[in-house]
Amino acid sequence: MPIKTQSDLPAKEILERENIFVMDENRAMHQDIRPIKIMIMNLMPLKEDTELQILRSLSNTPLQVDVSFMAPVSHLPTHTSISHLNQFYQTFDEIKNEYYDGLIITGAPVELMEYEEVDYWREICELMEWSKKHVTSTLHLCWGAQAGLYYHYGIPKYTLDKKKFGVFRHHVMNRKIPLVRGFDDYFYAPHSRHTEVRKEDILKHEDLTILAESEEAGVSLVINQDGSQIFVMGHPEYDRLTLDKEYKRDREKGLPIELPCNYYPDDDPGKRPMLQWRSHGNIMYANWLNYYVYQQTPYEFVNTAEIIGK
Repeated sequence: MPIKTQSDLPAKEILERENIFVMDENRAMHQDIRPIKIMIMNLMPLKEDTELQILRSLSNTPLQVDVSFMAPVSHLPTHTSISHLNQFYQTFDEIKNEYYDGLIITGAPVELMEYEEVDYWREICELMEWSKKHVTSTLHLCWGAQAGLYYHYGIPKYTLDKKKFGVFRHHVMNRKIPLVRGFDDYFYAPHSRHTEVRKEDILKHEDLTILAESEEAGVSLVINQDGSQIFVMGHPEYDRLTLDKEYKRDREKGLPIELPCNYYPDDDPGKRPMLQWRSHGNIMYANWLNYYVYQQTPYEFVNTAEIIGK
């Protein structure tokens, strides 16, 4: 898939070195193709790492994807430069009159806070409400998934006794749903979180279907009836070394952190971590783009309110 980005986005050069087809704005303008418009609300502290991970995950179909980034204005980042945000990111006020084929809401390191205590919570609520009529399908990741289930369905989160940290095996529960088409019966996915949502709370809502769960990590993948809202509790977009960096960062800070489960060979952090989730992560993102974004939005992206939220 050609990924369309701004010509000088730092992630573009890295993706090109990985032989991922990245198209700049000038070339895209000369193609008679309506690209899929994807907006990413990036709440992660290391925004450039997350940009690269998600763009890499979106690059595995023949579809042309026009990706834009957004960040909350109600939070001052400490790990990403203001110049980077000013150059590559938009605000909700700048895009609220637009329509998008897809929206991704990322995770955020605020799990131990009550939702209403998060400084950008009101902004996230406004975005999620807006998405009902301006976005064909929204993909919620990790904290974004818990926040989405809480906002849309009132489903609470619960604090875990210790951080759910590592790579865990999941069982596909309903393979007739296109989002998990091509999955094996079992697949692996990374998790890094202090809270969870519980199966019994989700099952109270007939509009929600659990697509995958794990004996160790709990519910992993949830979808609503028409696929306009998808909730992913883990991080299928993580690269090989993301958990390694988190583990070593927390160790250096003296924080209580255990070795990530099922990650290092022989549980030796000196060895190169095993990459066990990339193929299923790529399939999930490709299925989302194809079945819930591309197939659901017309070529002429006009009068979208008549299509979205019907």
